[in-house]
Amino acid sequence: MFVKEGIIASPGIVIAKALVYEKVIVEVNKNKVEDPDKEIEKFQNAIKKSHEQLETIRIQAISELGEEEGAIFEAHAMVLDDPEFVEGVEAEINDSHLSADNAVKIVTDRFYEIFDQMDDPYFSARAADIKDVGTRVLQNILGIVQADLSQLDEDVIIIADDLTPSDTAQMDKKRVKGFATNIGSRTSHTAIMARSLEIPAVLGLCDITETVKTGDLMVVDGLTGRVCVNPGNEELESYEKEKQKYLDYLKELEELKDLDAITLDGRKVELVGNIGEPNDAAGVLKNGGVGVGLYRTEFLYMNSDVMPGEEKQFAAYRSVLEAFPDGPVIIRTLDIGGDKKLPYLPMDDELNPFLGLRAIRLCFKEVGLFKIQLRAILRASVYGHAHIMFPMISSITEVRQAKAILQDCMKELDDEQIAYDKDVKVGVMIEIPSAAIAADIISKEVDFFSIGTNDLCQYTLAVDRMNQEVSYLYDPFNPAILRLIQLVTATSDKKDQFFTGMCGEMAGDPLAAILLLGLGLDEFSMSALSIPQIKKIIRSVRYEDAKAIATAALNMETGEEIMDFVQESMKKLNLYN
Repeated sequence: MFVKEGIIASPGIVIAKALVYEKVIVEVNKNKVEDPDKEIEKFQNAIKKSHEQLETIRIQAISELGEEEGAIFEAHAMVLDDPEFVEGVEAEINDSHLSADNAVKIVTDRFYEIFDQMDDPYFSARAADIKDVGTRVLQNILGIVQADLSQLDEDVIIIADDLTPSDTAQMDKKRVKGFATNIGSRTSHTAIMARSLEIPAVLGLCDITETVKTGDLMVVDGLTGRVCVNPGNEELESYEKEKQKYLDYLKELEELKDLDAITLDGRKVELVGNIGEPNDAAGVLKNGGVGVGLYRTEFLYMNSDVMPGEEKQFAAYRSVLEAFPDGPVIIRTLDIGGDKKLPYLPMDDELNPFLGLRAIRLCFKEVGLFKIQLRAILRASVYGHAHIMFPMISSITEVRQAKAILQDCMKELDDEQIAYDKDVKVGVMIEIPSAAIAADIISKEVDFFSIGTNDLCQYTLAVDRMNQEVSYLYDPFNPAILRLIQLVTATSDKKDQFFTGMCGEMAGDPLAAILLLGLGLDEFSMSALSIPQIKKIIRSVRYEDAKAIATAALNMETGEEIMDFVQESMKKLNLYN
């Protein structure tokens, strides 16, 4: 027996035999070719065949998993049609006389590198989708057939280096009980699909494919991030008890779906979801979310080969607002720049792009682009409770500048006699320390705050969390971070009808829930699957107790000390952890 630890990607405990899924290694022809036209024909035939395969997979995914998962393969098909991809491959064939397969690999690797280097994990995880599409085209050019996961004769845990959307869409869902992979993160496709399938998954195990053999008995513990290979009878019995305990806990969570997130002594908060595209709204509703706390509109731009127009944006915003007729939908304006670039929007290289032209700063430079988005949001606002949120705000001057542009858009719509919500709420993300420190000043111009802990931590602690050499310094429980959060939430207590939410990853962390509640947070926005557990915690405590825990934590000296204290406090309150 041996145990390995990795990244928790999807909760739960499963015991089954391992199936090591090894992919065929694709070797491309690196020799120069004499007939580029013949290679282009091979490429075009492979694109056509890939389209047909993806459509079959899309229909299967919708049937077995739902519209949200099916939409992944619509995005894959868009890559096949992307002029940057197609013309890039054909240019490599024509200009450099490369084989079709070599050209596809070069262009795919180029796209993959762009996405993989993005600091935002939500976008960097999309690199795997790019790679999946490129690999499919390569295999179709070379006539390679991958191992089939659709026909399994027993329950298994899939062991792989990584799993692509195509792998997971076609596998036998009734037989696959868990995932364990060498690489991956909580925001990777493998993690997203595991949570969608509601099966345990542990990723980032480094060499699990080398240490496990097909047929080994395995335990994947998605609660602790451990995998146990060939456990003894005593270990098996212990895992079975923990598994049943977790299943009982899930039944409790299901009973809370339609209940408010309200503490034992009457403090009510809103639990809402983070989404990247309209299809994500279904998951928020399914898990009891009452609205959207962060609509990342970047995907409208990232998934398009041209700048999305007003009508396309209007339709997307309207569909989300109609999904939540009674709840808020906070739409963050374009947050491009830094690690996220658009191929159709030329941007100069910057020495330090994360401190440069990004988000609201880019929108001030590209006012026409900004106004198209604002007009689309305003027009959609009549279909629900739209809130407009400006990112990367560092001062009240920027808020006033953004609001002036918003007022121009309102005047345009008035002149055109187009309806919109004239009382639409306007807020800002608090993700720069200067904004947190000056929260009381900025609050004079807005209706709400939403704390973005991901960037707030990076900017406050001067640490790139994607850099493994310094990522250990990234600590949302650092006393400096908690004190900044307290500065921001204190504003809500002083103003009527004003609220402070949080849309960073910390909002969905069960260990942080009591702390944030005690600090006075009014709204928690998170991935859909995190909502039930956070609701359970909030409904199980008194607000006064949470405040006492937060007050004590603020007087501690290290993040580690605070985490240990919160864990002990949760145990004393008999909360599941």
